Amino acid sequence: MNAIAVNDELKVLNREMQDLRERFIKAHQARGPEPVSNDYAFTDTGGDKVSLLDLFAEHDDLIVVHNMGRKCSYCALWADGFIGLYPHLKRRCAFVLSSPDPWSTLRDVAKGRGWPFPCVSSDGNTFTKDMGFVDEKSGGMLPGASAFTKRDDGSVVRVSTTPFGPGDLFCPVWHFFDMLPDGPATFEPK
Repeated sequence: MNAIAVNDELKVLNREMQDLRERFIKAHQARGPEPVSNDYAFTDTGGDKVSLLDLFAEHDDLIVVHNMGRKCSYCALWADGFIGLYPHLKRRCAFVLSSPDPWSTLRDVAKGRGWPFPCVSSDGNTFTKDMGFVDEKSGGMLPGASAFTKRDDGSVVRVSTTPFGPGDLFCPVWHFFDMLPDGPATFEPK
């Protein structure tokens, strides 16, 4: 194929990806809200107990990143990418990273990496499992995010959920690597 034909094909594929993304969003919206207990107790990076409702702060909407903890360099890569997005996200909704690490470990990791967003430890609660981010077979953690809405009566519903992994929409480094002749090659996050 010549360069013009390849560019035309890339335009067609890009439009198809956008159309598929629109279908994906509509499917999420059609799924409907899922009631969630609002009495989960987390520990923030100061060692204080906070509830799921507390995580909303002054917002009615909340995005929780289900991070796998300090041992996952890929999860750190995703979280590092949210640093620049956080000022924009927090204008629209609450945004919190949840980790299975004890709060003091999470505090040290968040500080060391310069994460400006709130982080909470889910150590000791079933939130991550209840949200479907623990592998049923291995018991291992799974990365991703959930979106929640707080209703007027104080109840909480999850309105969307998505896994994280190389090539997803939440870590653009992979898309930049895709532009290179060898893709990500031997890249491993640190």
